[in-house]
Amino acid sequence: MKVMVLGGSGSIGSGVVPHLLRAGHEVLALSRSQASDSRLRAMGAKTLRGSLTETGAWLPHLAGADALIQLAASFDSQMAAADTVAMEAVMAHAARRYMPLRLLYTGGGWLYGATGNRVAGDEAPQRPIAPFNWMRINAQRLMAAPGLSVAVLHPASVYHEEGGVFSRFLASARSGQPMEYWGNPGTRWPLIHRDDLARAYRMLLEQPELTGNFNAAAETGVPVRDIAAEAARRHGHDGSYIVRTLKHVLLKYGAWAEGPTLDLQMAADRLRSLGWEPRFRSFRKAVF
Repeated sequence: MKVMVLGGSGSIGSGVVPHLLRAGHEVLALSRSQASDSRLRAMGAKTLRGSLTETGAWLPHLAGADALIQLAASFDSQMAAADTVAMEAVMAHAARRYMPLRLLYTGGGWLYGATGNRVAGDEAPQRPIAPFNWMRINAQRLMAAPGLSVAVLHPASVYHEEGGVFSRFLASARSGQPMEYWGNPGTRWPLIHRDDLARAYRMLLEQPELTGNFNAAAETGVPVRDIAAEAARRHGHDGSYIVRTLKHVLLKYGAWAEGPTLDLQMAADRLRSLGWEPRFRSFRKAVF
């Protein structure tokens, strides 16, 4: 398939793009910088310079594409507006297509809010934290739009060889600084390795009849204290830590930082029913 990828050089995209290429798909990736160009070309992808909001630079190329994967998120004050502009342009384009466009849109576990002891399934009610409510709205609009075949993937917290969601703990472990817990050390994060997530994207890309919401999680919910302890063990850290309040992290990092403080559990029942099984069932078995 000919696939356009938005956000291909990001944390998730850097796993998805090479996985698609190895499977024989052609990838055209939007790039915002020379550094991203170089990274994407090293993977084997073709690149197109532009940004989400510069739709005139990339939208015409969708005419020759079979599918679009939206992975881009800047985690700043402009991310909602940028995604909305881009997806409105995609909907307008799709309404004029002769054949439906396969679209994989990326949501996330934070759309479920804090679940506590309840495990969020694929069709669980979504109660997103305020900074990400736009993502729920845009996903619903896309799924209802003509000319699109839409699957919305909700990844758990993603880790990989370079760290991913573990990066903060790894930086502390390597530098000998105290670990920072945001909110509560007992807060649970659902986890998935980037390689397992990439396989989920490919599975859904290749089966355009599969639509709706799909959770992608290998571990339902792991206490962050366990993640920090594993990072400390691997790097000879003494295990010291600081607990930061929600107010502190919001003031320092912005409204999005509420996400890592959520006590969240989620399961990938739909993907598993289709034959997807994670290679990394425990983060302790992975390199990071």
